[in-house]
Amino acid sequence: MESNLSLDEVPEQDSVFHEDNEDDFTFEEIGGCLDDQQGEPIMMLEPKKGMMFNSEDDAVRFYKGYAKKKGFGVIRRTTRHDEDNKLNYFTLACSRQGKAQYTSKNSFKPNPSTRMQCPCKINFCRRGEQFCITSVMLDHNHPTSPSKSRFLRCHKKLDLDAKRRLELNDQAGIRMNKNFGSLVIQAGGYDKLEFGEKECRNYLQETRRLKLGAGDAHAVYQYFLRMQSKDPDFFHVMDVDEDGRLRNVFWADARSRATYESYSDVITFDTTYLTNKYSMPFAPFVGVNHHGESVLLGCGLLSNEDTETFIWLFKSWLSCMSNKPPNAIITDQCKAMQNAIEEVFPNARHRWCIWHIMKKIPEKLSGYEKYENIKYTLSNVVYDSLTKHDFDEAWVKMINKYDLRDNDWLDGLYNNRYLWAPAYVKDTFWAGMSSTQRSESVNAFFDGYVNAKTTLKQFVGQYENALRDKVEKENKADSKSFQEVIPCITHYDFERQFQVAYTNAKFQEFQEQLRGKIYCYPAMLNKQGSIYTFRVREDRKIFFEGEDGQIKEKRFISEFTVLFNQGDCNVQCLCRLFEFRGILCSHILSVLALMEMTEVPSKYILQRWRKDFKRKHTFMKCSYDDMLNTTIVQRYDSLCKRSHQVAENGAESDVLYTLVMNGLNELQIKIDAYRANHEAQDQDTSSKHEDTMLNNEKLVLSPIRVRSVGRPPSKRKESKIDQVVRKLRAKKQQVPTSTKKVPSQKAGKKKGSKKSNIGQGSSQQTEANTYCEGHDAGSAGFFPNEFQELQTTKPATTIHMMSYVDILQGNKDVMDLLDASLNG
Repeated sequence: MESNLSLDEVPEQDSVFHEDNEDDFTFEEIGGCLDDQQGEPIMMLEPKKGMMFNSEDDAVRFYKGYAKKKGFGVIRRTTRHDEDNKLNYFTLACSRQGKAQYTSKNSFKPNPSTRMQCPCKINFCRRGEQFCITSVMLDHNHPTSPSKSRFLRCHKKLDLDAKRRLELNDQAGIRMNKNFGSLVIQAGGYDKLEFGEKECRNYLQETRRLKLGAGDAHAVYQYFLRMQSKDPDFFHVMDVDEDGRLRNVFWADARSRATYESYSDVITFDTTYLTNKYSMPFAPFVGVNHHGESVLLGCGLLSNEDTETFIWLFKSWLSCMSNKPPNAIITDQCKAMQNAIEEVFPNARHRWCIWHIMKKIPEKLSGYEKYENIKYTLSNVVYDSLTKHDFDEAWVKMINKYDLRDNDWLDGLYNNRYLWAPAYVKDTFWAGMSSTQRSESVNAFFDGYVNAKTTLKQFVGQYENALRDKVEKENKADSKSFQEVIPCITHYDFERQFQVAYTNAKFQEFQEQLRGKIYCYPAMLNKQGSIYTFRVREDRKIFFEGEDGQIKEKRFISEFTVLFNQGDCNVQCLCRLFEFRGILCSHILSVLALMEMTEVPSKYILQRWRKDFKRKHTFMKCSYDDMLNTTIVQRYDSLCKRSHQVAENGAESDVLYTLVMNGLNELQIKIDAYRANHEAQDQDTSSKHEDTMLNNEKLVLSPIRVRSVGRPPSKRKESKIDQVVRKLRAKKQQVPTSTKKVPSQKAGKKKGSKKSNIGQGSSQQTEANTYCEGHDAGSAGFFPNEFQELQTTKPATTIHMMSYVDILQGNKDVMDLLDASLNG
């Protein structure tokens, strides 16, 4: 059907661009809105005047298909709407149309341009509910190549399958290059894909941006609200200042809260700087489960590490855990933590991390002449002292022997020995934990996932991954303890008793003590009624200092006292291993064997380590947030699973293959017919309603970058070049408006810049500090004529060039040249 409507007769109301002024129009790439359309254009005909299309999308799809076959790109040039903002007219043109525009200020380094004023274009005008081609120009003034169409932006599109694969691999922590490589291999080569690695990278960045929303902290707040709507037991607290800016945040999911009900006896708490965007200390609460593995019991991100902040965090965590404080808590040597624990957990036994203390030995004692001897002696004093009296006696002997009376670090440790020395803390159950390394192992999980640009929302998402990992490890350990049986190594009946009751990991710890029994020699000292007193001699190897001053190894006999009440079967050893770890020691086992005990009383088989005890948290799933898991994605995943089954059956023979392909072709015809009759697609209103509810909440502002603990980095001395630029910017208001400015050129890091041990410095440097960044005098990267353009549009003379070199070498005052340049 031919059209009599010419281009000049098209109404001009609401015209966005004018036909006769090519310099005024802006270009808009076609693509993106139709990326999810799977079907190829049915007709690959040459565009002709009078052709009709049912919708704008059909018209664009047709012309894009034609352009792809011919080998050129497509842009939208002109768009006109009526008074009701209804599209009346639009133009699609070759992407190489328009005049070339060069933005480079350096004429010797021009930017490339694809614009060649190509005349190829096609105009569409509305006719009722359809669009008609009113004019056609198919000639190009440049060569075209169909084989290179896939590199043109308008012909690149990500289908739903590729998007879903990218999202899942990204959540699993797979790097972008490997993520894209899997798509290339699946497609059979780069030329089989309709997109490149850049499109994949941009798509993932866009999905992350959409997850974050308007503000980082507010996105975390919305995330917490979504999680709470899915699980009412999800707990979160956000501490904001008077300006609404986030200071501290704490959260815990329902499973973590239920886990604490089973493992509330002992926790570790540590703050370790993670390299995130705000350098906020990461503060996880970590416990230990029935396999001896770490479990997450909540997490906090803090703005400070003072007593007030820790009190807020501990109270928030206590409220989350139904106001049930732990029996014992392990932290590092932080006075602020200690003060907060004394206020919030006054009845909890507090212990310092012994690993952190022993790790400081080289730093604190390496300056002494007999450092190696001191190190081994200190280790023996700490770990081999059975009683408090033994520890005090051995400590004083060590101090006197090596003349360490003036060492303030050792003096401080001894004054606080009740907080860390094993002889002073082993009367409390610690579930085998003696350090905060469990917290640090949680921190190690974030290595490779968290960097200087990591936002709060991304960090919270990574915490979800850590939670998934811990839950999966516990499920695997449960399965192994249920399916596998570790054989007994002796014929003792009480070993089989532990084999049936304990998890595999804890039964192996029991067997380790049972193997140690062969080095123990019990002997009864006396008997009073039903109470027996045994002396157990244990054959051990220790390191000691010989007469020649060298460290040697020798056999050493340790003596332990074991009390056994035959009446109620109570047994207690001087080493206190059962009280400390919940595992019977080899000394007690040797006495039980000597007394011909066939069974151990049930009170020595702790419920905490049992594998047959049902725990509440094992029946709960973690609350995960997946904003990408929309109804479309859910339907897509369901269809993919079903189609995989059909594909497996269809690949068995040629007959089944033909049957499946014929069925798919018939199904595609039905889908196309349905789409033609149902252009208005159903839309989900639930997500819109949820977003509306969330947007009505109070906005939470992102936190201020946290200052690190310890000595702050010294201020960087300002170079002469920076002084010139800074003073120049201050005087630029007096320079005429014709002054020319050169964009900053980044060329490496400045000398003397310091790198923080907790993260990168702020990337928002002033524009002045990047003009001549990283160039030394005489460097090939420093161009005086470019610096001259900062003051004037006149070319730099030879005298000026030599003056700049004199400034950099310190032979001339910098302000003399600046005044001469501005006033000259």
